Amino acid sequence: MNIEDAIRAYRPWNEQEERDKAVMLRVLSTMPDCFDRANEIAHFSASSWIVNQDGSKVLMAYHNLYRAWAWTGGHADGDRDLLAVALREAREETGIHAEPVTEDIFSLEILTVDGHEKRGRYVPSHLHLNVTYLLRADDAAPIRPKSDENAAVQWFTLEDALENCAEPWMVRRVYGKLNEKLKGSGSGGEISKANQ
Repeated sequence: MNIEDAIRAYRPWNEQEERDKAVMLRVLSTMPDCFDRANEIAHFSASSWIVNQDGSKVLMAYHNLYRAWAWTGGHADGDRDLLAVALREAREETGIHAEPVTEDIFSLEILTVDGHEKRGRYVPSHLHLNVTYLLRADDAAPIRPKSDENAAVQWFTLEDALENCAEPWMVRRVYGKLNEKLKGSGSGGEISKANQ
């Protein structure tokens, strides 16, 4: 299924996802360059919530730009296979081999990105039209940071992941929601089904 159809078919978890989904569909129909970061207004990105085998821990990276513990993810950069983007970014940022619990979208969110300097060039404030996938990895496998993007990589319990994140909006609106979904109140129950 292509990403446009996958977003159309996605059942929103809450009002935030419902409203963000509607915006994403409008952008898809009006901005053909929305998969490329050359679109300085809004472009697609993919993230992953990487959990261990039983879903009790999540793998996070300490993000250099935001100086905060965060999920893994990155820009689509023209790639419309956002699951492939999420898998690639997870591997690049943590060194771990992760697999999708399901190929379905786990979460949708529009993220604001403040203007910042990157490699000596100013990047204006813009929106990330983010698609999140639920991935699974072995919490005993070796991990390592990607030094140009993050300073550390670490497994946290679901609760500790929220306590260690320094971005209140991400804790309340995104990571908290992902943990709720993971604990079985909806599509997050896929982790337990996949383990059977």
